[in-house]
Amino acid sequence: MIETDNIFNISSDKEFKDLTLKVFKFQFENNLIYRSFCDLLYKHPSDIKAIEDIPFLPIQFFKSHNVLSSKDSIKKTFTSSGTTGSVTSKHYVTDLSVYEESFQKGFQHFYNNIEDYVVLALLPSYLERDGSSLIYMVDDMIKSSKHTESGFYLDNLDELASTLKVLEAKGQQTLLIGVSFALLDLVENYDFDLQHTIIMETGGMKGRRKEMIRTELHNTLKKGFGVTNIHSEYGMTELMSQAYSKGNGIFKCPPWLKILIRDTEDALSITTNLTSGGINIIDLANINSCAFIATQDLGKVHVDNTFEVIGRFDNSDIRGCNLMVL
Repeated sequence: MIETDNIFNISSDKEFKDLTLKVFKFQFENNLIYRSFCDLLYKHPSDIKAIEDIPFLPIQFFKSHNVLSSKDSIKKTFTSSGTTGSVTSKHYVTDLSVYEESFQKGFQHFYNNIEDYVVLALLPSYLERDGSSLIYMVDDMIKSSKHTESGFYLDNLDELASTLKVLEAKGQQTLLIGVSFALLDLVENYDFDLQHTIIMETGGMKGRRKEMIRTELHNTLKKGFGVTNIHSEYGMTELMSQAYSKGNGIFKCPPWLKILIRDTEDALSITTNLTSGGINIIDLANINSCAFIATQDLGKVHVDNTFEVIGRFDNSDIRGCNLMVL
């Protein structure tokens, strides 16, 4: 069994590598879906000497299989958003305390104590459905902030704008986290000059607006809110951890999360030459599910281990990864 204390107290590359190899062995032995995938690739723990050798499970498996490394009862099922009639991903969580520890310590790692912030959430598209891991996280942040002004805002933009201006006048440190289309709605209807507020977008127009490239979106939001940087959160239903960007779309990972880039022409190969490719994620907090996921995002890792997201695969399936139908 892997202790979560070991996951959240990683302090060196060697500790990360050693624990990653232990987690791989644990999930190979305890996750039926992942074991079958590894067997098909003829990958056994005895063959894995480096983290780049580890097989990454295509993220689509969360749409069709129960991806679990634990026999404990399921406490919560997180589901992805999707268009009407589409198949959504399901992440079965057997221990919510691991998720809570991950997002609490992840935020603190980059932004210090959540108690210092008023947390204002503008996430209408997420509030309108059940099973959002983002809503679960932000709800916990709102409760932990212990400020009476903290809360969710659905369509009451007047109240949100008024609250932002009152907090600004008091010099109160504030976090406004919102989906892109809702933040754009806000700046199109109100004028701001915020010096004490972090604006954090979670991405996505959710079909409400035409998609915008990141630079255009962030420039519009910077001008509208009167801030110098737009922050971003990178997470997904299938993960237990988040990466954060404090500007320019450059993300950093907490110590238990790592991004690798796979070759777009050979989905089973990891690139090491700083080129762009498919984003593979090692999320050690995903100990009870699968810590090794091949996403549908395209990205690039920089020499300092920061990364950026530059798009998504055009096709719905990741080339070369869907090798198995169980």
